[in-house]
Amino acid sequence: MKVLQVISYFNPKFGGDVNVCINISKELVKRNHTVTILTTDFHFDGQFADMVRADGIAVIPVHCIVNFGNFLYSPTINTWLRKNLRGFDIIHLHTFWSHQHVAARSFAIKYRIPYIMQAHGTVITFFDKQNLKKLYDFVWGNKILRDASKLIALTETEKEQYRVRGVPEKKICIIPNGINLSEFEHLPKKGKFRQKFQIQDDCRLILYIGRLHEAKGLDLLVDAFYELNKISKDVRLMLAGPDEGYHNDLLNKIQKLNLENEILVPGFISNEEKIQAFIDSDVFVTPFYWGFPVTFLEACACGLPIITTTHGDKLNWFNDNVGIVVEYNQESLKNAILKILNDDELKIKFGEKGKEIVKNEFNWGAIILKLETAYLQSIDEKSKLVNQSA
Repeated sequence: MKVLQVISYFNPKFGGDVNVCINISKELVKRNHTVTILTTDFHFDGQFADMVRADGIAVIPVHCIVNFGNFLYSPTINTWLRKNLRGFDIIHLHTFWSHQHVAARSFAIKYRIPYIMQAHGTVITFFDKQNLKKLYDFVWGNKILRDASKLIALTETEKEQYRVRGVPEKKICIIPNGINLSEFEHLPKKGKFRQKFQIQDDCRLILYIGRLHEAKGLDLLVDAFYELNKISKDVRLMLAGPDEGYHNDLLNKIQKLNLENEILVPGFISNEEKIQAFIDSDVFVTPFYWGFPVTFLEACACGLPIITTTHGDKLNWFNDNVGIVVEYNQESLKNAILKILNDDELKIKFGEKGKEIVKNEFNWGAIILKLETAYLQSIDEKSKLVNQSA
């Protein structure tokens, strides 16, 4: 198959959906498919792209002339699609809020090429830019969902979100995210991350890695840490990730609570540093998430227990196996963190179970077979429709 992956941005700092797109592409190439990633030059990381190209994947950036709240307008994509799209068998769209998908849908219909939508938890409008996203849905979004051959849901929660939007259940496939287990075969020695950020060995480290966004519940985590710090002075909190408009508010809150020495906010960290952080931490905390965080799988692969809350989406595999799920409030979050920090046996239990689950259920080799099946079904169904209309 010749597969076109379409994603609005191409930079590792944007996190999960970019990494998923790349891992899917790598696995498809291993199975002798031809893969092209079509993106924009918005914060385009050329060095990163060259690394991906070295794996046999074409990466094509088109020019973004304006950014409307991360709706990246790139009209030259039409020229590229008009010239090249007929050479592909299937299109895979990543995330939902995208000008590139508007263009891809239009040309896919024109040239009768099936496309798959993978929203990565963004199909429901429930946080910022709601009015813009509702307008997008009215003008383009509903049509993109309607005309997709298949829609990939990461979880049962996301499957229900598609259904709420009127998508027939028969078009929805549940295919979770995965990780490349080879990256976790030779884990770094303990201490490298702590040494870099001057965190003492006798301090216990709470870790968050993700976007610094007001919707992520970081204010709740900081408040819970403030209460925890009154009890235990040997605890540090690391909030690592790219800024999405909340960095300054976060620093102001930390300063008001006089926690500048206890809470570190280093910004974006590399993949190598991320794995070192997992190894050197005692617990991984994400107060709120949507979709399927790859960081959960990465933490599990490193044997790190996880804490999250009931406020976000639900992961079926997260059933007191790899960590703790609590109510979305300061006291519950603080108590859960303390429970894991103070119970080495529990930490080991969660860590070992997490490694086992990731190895058996979330390796890309197994997941790509499900995706390949969805591709082939979409191509076959489109072919039948074309023949019927001929």
